[in-house]
Amino acid sequence: MVLLHVKRGDESQFLLQAPGSTELEELTVRVTRVYNARLKVQRVCSEMEELAEHGIFLPPNMQGLTDDQIEELKLRDEWGEKCVPSGGSVFKKDDIGRRNGQAPNEKMKEVLKKTIEEARAIISKKQVEAGVCVTMEMVKDALDQLRGAVMIVYPMGLPPYDPIRMEFENKEDLSGTQAGLNVIEESEAQLWWAAKELRRTKKLSDYVGKNEKTKIIAKIQQRGQGAPAREPIISSAEQKQLMLYYHRRQEELKKLEENDDDSCLNSPWADNTALKRHFHGVKDIKWRPR
Repeated sequence: MVLLHVKRGDESQFLLQAPGSTELEELTVRVTRVYNARLKVQRVCSEMEELAEHGIFLPPNMQGLTDDQIEELKLRDEWGEKCVPSGGSVFKKDDIGRRNGQAPNEKMKEVLKKTIEEARAIISKKQVEAGVCVTMEMVKDALDQLRGAVMIVYPMGLPPYDPIRMEFENKEDLSGTQAGLNVIEESEAQLWWAAKELRRTKKLSDYVGKNEKTKIIAKIQQRGQGAPAREPIISSAEQKQLMLYYHRRQEELKKLEENDDDSCLNSPWADNTALKRHFHGVKDIKWRPR
């Protein structure tokens, strides 16, 4: 199996294994699906943190309005009356005005937060350092865990306009958002390795050879963005170690220059003719009148 270290720009994403005989059309789609699914998990985790703190999403026509404005316009949150968290709610006002402020109690909040941590650990970039490959099944499992936690806390479900529910139903609208810019369409994705585009019409082995133990850094890119930057010759950690070494070396040379004292050459042990004079018996002759 060829080991792919997938990156977006200079940022590590995940590890993935594939046989060298894999068609690059299939591999590109597979990498893109895992990449986008990880982004989905991150978005859901972020929204679930807000859910745990401030309750469900307000209807779109009530978001950002003050209580007086809602009362004046005679608006009503019908879903807020239905979607009550298990064990009752605790009021915690959302300063942004996106959520209704009816947060779950501490026990249910802990259920959500613990599940969020577990899901983030599955898709974490630390998996690269640990040498763990991320598969689509693992990402789906993380989403299922998040879905299950929401069902435990909100047995009646979430409103149809809540971003968490929309994510679970694949109805999310990311247009005009920063999150939408990070998503790469499967048909628009490109893989690059060693400044070469891995063309979909070829096989992986056409580029990396038939050695199944090869490890490569593959960069995923949106079509039309050009070739990604080359990988640095040495990593940032190695560069820091190198700079530290040369700094210490310079400090040592400075100290040696400061201690460059020749007075020691007048010491008896520094006399290279001392042995000869000792055998000739002329060791301590002093030339001065009595």
